[in-house]
Amino acid sequence: MSGNSESVAHALQSNFIKQHSRQAARYLESLSVEEVVDVLSSHPVSVIVPLLEQFTTENAVTYLREVDKSLLKSFLTELAPNFCAAVLSQCEDEERENWLGLLSKSVKSELKRMMAYPENTAGRLMDTRIGTFRGDMTVQESIERLRGLKTRPSRNLFLVDEEHRLTGRVEYQDLILADSKSLLKNVARPIQTMVDTLVPREDVVEALEKHKLENLPVVDISGRLIGVIRHDILIQAVEEEATVDLLTMVGAGGDERALSKVSLAVKKRQPWLQINLVTAFLAAAVVGFFEDLIAQFTALAVLLPVVAGQSGNAGSQALAVTMRGLALREITVRQWLPVALKEVQVGAINGIGICMTTCLGVYVWSHSVGLTLVIGVSMIVSMVLAGLAGALVPVVLTRVGQDPATASSIILTTVTDVAGFFSFLGTATVLSKYL
Repeated sequence: MSGNSESVAHALQSNFIKQHSRQAARYLESLSVEEVVDVLSSHPVSVIVPLLEQFTTENAVTYLREVDKSLLKSFLTELAPNFCAAVLSQCEDEERENWLGLLSKSVKSELKRMMAYPENTAGRLMDTRIGTFRGDMTVQESIERLRGLKTRPSRNLFLVDEEHRLTGRVEYQDLILADSKSLLKNVARPIQTMVDTLVPREDVVEALEKHKLENLPVVDISGRLIGVIRHDILIQAVEEEATVDLLTMVGAGGDERALSKVSLAVKKRQPWLQINLVTAFLAAAVVGFFEDLIAQFTALAVLLPVVAGQSGNAGSQALAVTMRGLALREITVRQWLPVALKEVQVGAINGIGICMTTCLGVYVWSHSVGLTLVIGVSMIVSMVLAGLAGALVPVVLTRVGQDPATASSIILTTVTDVAGFFSFLGTATVLSKYL
């Protein structure tokens, strides 16, 4: 009977964690580390991962330190990349490398890329080892927690919501003078300013001087607090930068920049242009394959650029959005499937809209139902394929270590041309008896 009771209790606990992960996290944070680790170790990884993502990052690190290595590996692999990177940033260098060493090569490289910020940006200057607090904590609870933190002291407590987004700050003097039972949100002050991880150092300096801040909070693209820039660190960085030769900012690390040498630009670009030439012949070969059909129905040659042009535009839109997401770390290469599915849906809906307009124009021009049907079908197909290519090309190039900014447009142009030509002429072949 006792075994049945334990089994029922375990199932109820698992169900509560699944349906109310936030409330479960708040409750568990009030327990001892040992009790929390027992819970983390007694349920499937799929149940625990959403729960872990509701903890503050420093609490998540504390708990993960106590689980066995196989479970730690599973948790780090399944956690959302942004949250996992924030957790790893809380660790000391040696511990972080040990944890990364447990992971597969692809996951490890992805997380390292997310934690590597460009030179002279807020991400490089920030200190990620900070304590975060929630607005529903009491003053007494926050003071007790402060005593247990091993982070560098600051003059502010930063408050975050359930999604870890920055919501306010509490100055130490307000904390000391407040009633011990008061909630932090009732003594909090508004955030004066914050910066994104990719903000250049010049903007950081301006923000600190304008608002006379001791610490400047740094957030990710979703507004989640991931670090602070301390005034002394910033001043030190500015002084060091003043001694650096400005020429190192151009073409550093062998990567082309706006003012790189001509030889470097040619070296980086020439191989891709040669590849583009080969792929252009591929697109031409598709047209050549349907040479007899085009000779028989010359109207197809007139409309061929319309389909290719629209698919090219659709692909470029998807490409721009995806590259922006990768650059700003809104997405990672592991999230290729939802990105691709979204662009396929967008391509289909836009394709239907463009199809209706195109069909109307072609019918007025040609008075041919068959030709109208051909271009309508091919327009939808080509725009769906273009959206899919626009989403996948930069993801694949990033995954294999190539620069998507240089290569994506070349590959995408070929894909959209081939898709446009083949969908149009292939559909015309199938429906040729109606032309």
